[in-house]
Amino acid sequence: MKSLLLIGSVLAMANSCNKGATPTTGTAAAAAGYQVSGQLTNAPAGTKVYLAELGDTQFEPRDTATLDAQGKYVLQGTTTAPGMYQLKVTDASQVLLVLDNQSRVQLTGDATKLGEGYTVKGSKDSELWQRLNSSLQQSKLRMAAVEQRYGQNAQAGRTDSLQLLKDKYLAVQAGTTAAIKRVVRENPKSVLSAFVVGNLLNPDEQFGFADSMATQFKQTMPDSRYTKALVARLEPLRSTARGEMAPEISLPAPDGKTVALSSLRGKYVLIDFWASWCGPCRQENPNVVKAYKRFKSKGFEIYSVSFDQDRGKWLKAIQADGLTWTHVSDLKGWESVAGQTYGVKSIPLSILLDPQGRIIDKNLRGEALEAKLASVLK
Repeated sequence: MKSLLLIGSVLAMANSCNKGATPTTGTAAAAAGYQVSGQLTNAPAGTKVYLAELGDTQFEPRDTATLDAQGKYVLQGTTTAPGMYQLKVTDASQVLLVLDNQSRVQLTGDATKLGEGYTVKGSKDSELWQRLNSSLQQSKLRMAAVEQRYGQNAQAGRTDSLQLLKDKYLAVQAGTTAAIKRVVRENPKSVLSAFVVGNLLNPDEQFGFADSMATQFKQTMPDSRYTKALVARLEPLRSTARGEMAPEISLPAPDGKTVALSSLRGKYVLIDFWASWCGPCRQENPNVVKAYKRFKSKGFEIYSVSFDQDRGKWLKAIQADGLTWTHVSDLKGWESVAGQTYGVKSIPLSILLDPQGRIIDKNLRGEALEAKLASVLK
């Protein structure tokens, strides 16, 4: 079962090295601009509080303040456009804010666990993010609890309850996605909405919604970095969205001969992006083998594209896992031409085509793959 995508991933970027950013200081900030102030408990005087702006790929330092004897602080600065900011005491205690040059935000909380609960006022979007993030964290906990029960029941051999737990998990996931979409629809002019669509929704699974919102964002806030990032992220997926004709792939097979994806027209084809070094890919291979054996005689074929760079390891994995279908690779790893064409950012990734070469589904694994094939190969 898949966990809710990307919850916490943005905050995690704070732990990466930041280059080329010059922080301002609270004492030297311009009179015009944003201000974040408040009081934090459970921290001694002299504790540092950091403010950073979310850039294209990482947080960039903007200001640093020092708690006084009462735990009070003031952070200030200016910005060229509304954006997402991180207020951080430690890597384990941080929150996100939405700031512009008119923001006067008051934030209070426990310095040791800001993410678990804080009070924010003075920014409608920051308050909205607080409510949404609280809901997401609750959903994450519920899903983790279901996953734990699923594992316990599977280990104990109580297979009769597994499907019910899967359904419960998917129901929580669907409810969370619906909540995210509702917030975005109700706030189409907010940079928070562009940020949320680009970071909390899977563009493969929610392409139609993400694309429609990106169109609105281009009209309401065309210059926002989050609008531009979302548009850029969706562009390579446009040609591989459900209902589109799959772009051609033509790469060398293990015997050195070039095999084109289009050569398999007339069959349902699963494009399988994988690699010998990819643990999750190798774990999924038995499920793919099972599906292939069951449906091969009914007009099903697999076209595996490897992201390997070592030919020997690629061929060894094919043999070891019993992968008896079509294999190709240019041995360029993540720089694979096919990977670039299909906008592959992670593996395993699978794309199911109909006999005409049109994309009908994505990311089918395990029982989901067999169920889909059973429905189309009757």
